[in-house]
Amino acid sequence: MLKEFREFIARGNVIDLAVAVIIGAAFGKIVTSLVDGIVMPPIGLALGKVDFSNLFIDLSVQHPLSLADAKAKGLPVIAYGAFINDIVGFLIVAFVIFLIVKAINSRRQGPAATTKDCPYCLTAIPIAATRCAACCADLKAA
Repeated sequence: MLKEFREFIARGNVIDLAVAVIIGAAFGKIVTSLVDGIVMPPIGLALGKVDFSNLFIDLSVQHPLSLADAKAKGLPVIAYGAFINDIVGFLIVAFVIFLIVKAINSRRQGPAATTKDCPYCLTAIPIAATRCAACCADLKAA
């Protein structure tokens, strides 16, 4: 069993997955810091000096002064401001991952093809060609 486990761990995709999880966790901390410290304050300022992390609905009718006060007293609240921050964080992470995947895919595909093969003589000809230079075949009909 130990031998099978060692073989399982030694597989390349398992190690790649472990590295991805570690980098993802570190990236998550960076994005959380970005959202809480840089993105949300200007948005809150533009919306009338709102601190999203402090937005909550009091379910206890004791009217705590802040979310921290409600948590300290153990009062039931709906902390929807933290949820908004988490949504913004998720959107930022999703957008960055989209950009990374897009960049990787564009490098894998390489440059766009500039030639095609003539269907009659298989000579390489420019994509926009309408007649093959080697066999003089009319490519409009092909």
